[in-house]
Amino acid sequence: MKNRSPISNHQSPNKMTRTDQNVETARYQKDIATRLGLDPQNLIFNYKQKNETVRLDLVTVNPKHEQSFLFHSITGTDKIDALQKMLDYIDQHYHNESSLTVQWIKIGENKLHTSYFRAQNMYEALDKFYFGRDLGQYKIFSITLNPVS
Repeated sequence: MKNRSPISNHQSPNKMTRTDQNVETARYQKDIATRLGLDPQNLIFNYKQKNETVRLDLVTVNPKHEQSFLFHSITGTDKIDALQKMLDYIDQHYHNESSLTVQWIKIGENKLHTSYFRAQNMYEALDKFYFGRDLGQYKIFSITLNPVS
């Protein structure tokens, strides 16, 4: 298993200064982009504080068709914990999920797009596709489970 913390002298988030937390957050985000093989500008890290937890919705942006899709959501005790859990998910679970292809159009346009998702099933892939979207603005033509290589 890979080292969870990109910082060698990892401190508890409660003992870090705000600047330390920002630096560590940036390093985790860069590490996630590297592990996914994506340009950091094509990842959006949405954090939502709720009571004593932070929810991280990691969104990918496809520069080809300029659309964004949910990659994965995870909850942690704070930003750093959520980022560590996202790294764990990528290292331990992401590549074991099914690969699915979704063909779709945006209503009012006539260009067929193809997007790829990792998910446990087609319903989860659709949840990732429709994340933050109006269901009536898109038409799905096909969802295909890709063969295991």
